[in-house]
Amino acid sequence: MWQFTGKHRPSFADKTEAGQESVWDYPRPPVCLPDPRRIVVKSNQRLIADTRSAVRVLETASPPTVYIPADDVDLSVLRKMSGSSYCEWKGPATYWSLDDGHQQIKNVGWSYENPTKTFREMTGFLSFYPALVTCTIDEEIVQPQAGGFYGGWVTKEIVGPWKGPPGTGGW
Repeated sequence: MWQFTGKHRPSFADKTEAGQESVWDYPRPPVCLPDPRRIVVKSNQRLIADTRSAVRVLETASPPTVYIPADDVDLSVLRKMSGSSYCEWKGPATYWSLDDGHQQIKNVGWSYENPTKTFREMTGFLSFYPALVTCTIDEEIVQPQAGGFYGGWVTKEIVGPWKGPPGTGGW
């Protein structure tokens, strides 16, 4: 069904160096793995989340998406929004808005309140769009994945190219 499933890299994949991961080695269907690194999310210097108990979802052709346990998120500045989307792998997504006292940001993040069985371990974990808030992994500032739909967290350890820019939707 899919041309790329993480079993082999396409000829256009960038080469990795020591300490790097290719998005073309990630599996399809995706997997959810623990990430013990320090993950921090801020808005206007206000701490929104801080954890060492995150999980990363890895899927062929996309940078990892990092999800943070709700217990490590300041839910007092977040509100569930109406509407949702559906992921064929994880199930229905809930979207969140943020009001940090300085600004309001709609669709700043999302969660899976009732994910599929495969992703049950991330029930209620939240992820955030790095284009809208400052996200760091072990103090490295995360870059957003191109294309407003995707929520991948791009760091120096990730090698692509990845979905997001024009012409990559079919990967």
